[in-house]
Amino acid sequence: MIAVSGQVGSGKTTHAKKLAETFNLKYVSNGMLFRELARERGVSLQELHRIAEENPEIDRIVDSRAREAAMRGNVVVEGHLACWLLRDIADICIFFKAPLEERVKRIMTRDRVSYEEALRDLQLREHSNWNRAKRYYGVDIHDWSVADLIIDTSKLSIEAVDAILISFVQFYIREKLKEIRKHKC
Repeated sequence: MIAVSGQVGSGKTTHAKKLAETFNLKYVSNGMLFRELARERGVSLQELHRIAEENPEIDRIVDSRAREAAMRGNVVVEGHLACWLLRDIADICIFFKAPLEERVKRIMTRDRVSYEEALRDLQLREHSNWNRAKRYYGVDIHDWSVADLIIDTSKLSIEAVDAILISFVQFYIREKLKEIRKHKC
């Protein structure tokens, strides 16, 4: 089970999907689960974020659904808190980061919005995520020590980052297999 976390706009979704595809794992996104819950409740994504600020049950529902998927194994779970909340069952935790300006540009392109709108959305989501993580779980999402691998996605192309990730996971698998063989002897 691979847990993927990262800053808003850092590329965590893109790279988590690639990992799932490459290793034939199921892909589960907390963002997808959050959007699904918004649809179930008949509210917008922004409105559910506002509700979640006051009601810890929203995050607990989403996180519980992600944990259930993780417990079944053979999955990549991607979410802002995935590395922290799934560390106890994750084989690998990966964190993605990038400078603010780069992340704003990516959101502008992805969502086809102005710079100001992208910046405002990014800051609102990051503040909301940080605040809820701290209040509901006692987690500081600025402490990345929980990650086994941290990648600044602004330094390399998408393909180069994917190559590093795939190599990391392949080496992890090889080491685990060596360990298993060693214990059988």
